[in-house]
Amino acid sequence: MTEFIIAGLTDRPELQLPLFFLFLGIYVVTMVGNLGMIILIVLSSHLHTPMYCFLSCLSFIDFCHSTVITPKMLVNFVSEKNIISYAECMAQLYFFIIFIIAECYMLAVMAYDRYVAICSPLLYNVIMSYQLCSWLVGAVATTAVVVSTVHTGCMLRLYFCKDNIVNNFFCDVLPLLKLSCSSTYINEVMLLAFGSFNLIVPTLIICSSYIFILFSILQIQTTAGRSKAFSTCSSHFMAISLFFGSTAFMYLQPSTNSMDQGKVSSVFYSIVIPMLNPLIYSLRNKDVKFAVKKILDKRAFL
Repeated sequence: MTEFIIAGLTDRPELQLPLFFLFLGIYVVTMVGNLGMIILIVLSSHLHTPMYCFLSCLSFIDFCHSTVITPKMLVNFVSEKNIISYAECMAQLYFFIIFIIAECYMLAVMAYDRYVAICSPLLYNVIMSYQLCSWLVGAVATTAVVVSTVHTGCMLRLYFCKDNIVNNFFCDVLPLLKLSCSSTYINEVMLLAFGSFNLIVPTLIICSSYIFILFSILQIQTTAGRSKAFSTCSSHFMAISLFFGSTAFMYLQPSTNSMDQGKVSSVFYSIVIPMLNPLIYSLRNKDVKFAVKKILDKRAFL
C-alpha cells in the first residue's frame, strides 16, 4: 500500500465548499489566537511567570496540533480524490499523537501550578522555580515523543492490503488498524496500556489538585478572597472540561453510534478546542487584557 484515501467528513459535493470556508475561518482564528498569545506573553514582562510560561507552551501545542490536521483537511475539501501517501499518513499520525499527549499532560501541569499558587501562595516563587518549570515542560515533551514513537513504530510494522479508505478526516490509529491485513495484537495492547496510563495519570493530577484547591478556597473567610481565588483557576478549569469532556464523548460513546457522530466529536476534539483555548484565557483573564491594552496604547502613542 503506497497511498490511502481519506473519507473526509462528508461525501456530499454541495457541502464541500461551505465546509472549506468554515474550517478555513476556524484555522485562521486558531493561528491568530495562539500565535498572538505567545507573542503577547513574550513581549509583556509582567506575564513572565510560570503560569504564563505554561500557557504559552499550551498555545504552541494547539498551534502545531491544528496545523498537523487542518491544512490537509482543507486541501481535501477542494480535491477530487482525497489521497494521502503512506509516508504522509504516518507522519501525520506521529505528530498528531505527540501534540495530543502533550496537551493532555500540559493541562495537568497547569493544574499543579494552580494548586501551588492557591494552596501555597507565599512559597509559589520558591516551589515553581525556573528549574522545575523547565523540568516539567521537558517531561511533557519527552513523554509525548516516546508514546508517539511507540505507537507509530508499531503501526509501521503492519501490512496494509485491504481497502485503502481511511474512514476519518485524518490518519488516526483506530481507522488505520481496521485496514491492516496483519496481526494488530501488539498495537492493541500498546494502545490499551499507553491509553490507560495517559488517561489515569493526568486525571489523578488534575482531580487531586482541584480537590485541594477547593478545600483551600472554602477556608478563605472573605467573599472577595474567594472570588479572586476562583478567578485564578476558572479559565484553566474551563479548558480542562472542554478537552477531557470532548475526549470522553469521543472514546466512551457506545459502539452502536454512527461513524458520523464520531467524526463530529473528533472535529471538536482536534480542531475546535485549539481555537477555543486562547479565547478562553484571553477573555477571562485580567492580566492578559491589561497586557493587550498596554501594547495597544504603546502603538497608538508611537
